[in-house]
This record gives sequence, C-alpha cells and structure tokens, in this order.
Amino acid sequence: MLLARMAAKKPTPPKSPSGSPPFATLGVKVVPGSRREEIVGWLGERLKVKVSAPPEDGRANEAVCRLIAATLGIGVRAVSVVSGHSRPEKTLRIEGVVPETLASRLGVADAGGSSR
Repeated sequence: MLLARMAAKKPTPPKSPSGSPPFATLGVKVVPGSRREEIVGWLGERLKVKVSAPPEDGRANEAVCRLIAATLGIGVRAVSVVSGHSRPEKTLRIEGVVPETLASRLGVADAGGSSR
C-alpha cells in the first residue's frame, strides 16, 4: 500500500536557491483574431504570438496561455498573464520553467524572458 502511494506521487519541480519553485517571465506581443494560432518569432524584446480568439472578455489571454503551455508541454495553469491584461503587449509568468531553457523549449533562438 505504501509503495503504491509513493509511486503515485508526482515529482516536485526543482526549487530555486530561495526555496520557491522556479519560474520565468516572458514578454509577448499578441495578435488576436488571427487565422492561425502560432508563435511567430521575436519582435524586438517580445515574442510575437498569434491567436484566433478575439480580444474580448479575456479570451485572447486564455488562448495565449494555452498556446504557450501546449508548446512547453506544461499545464495551462502554470502560465498566467501578470501585466498587460487589456493590451497587446503582455508579460507572462511561466511556473516550473527556468529562463535558461525557455527559448529552446519554445523553439525560438533566444529567450527575452527573465527570472527571479
């Protein structure tokens, strides 16, 4: 019984030196109402992201979080908008991802994000 419980436990993400789980921030430029959902590439310091959802009632924000989470292979709850909720330029917080691996996991050449 104890072995079954131990086997069912999910591994915990690595902790940062401060003891909190790692996270990265990512600046994005969102283009809502697009025909396709895709990560276009870098536009200055921000990652340009196209989503088909309209910019109404937070639907484009949710679509961006879903797209980034799916691309990184993490849960959608690990991605959140921390600033720019009603603007095309947003800052995302991505839990459980270290900034050093963000660019390669997103499939883009260079990450513009930062960490704490």
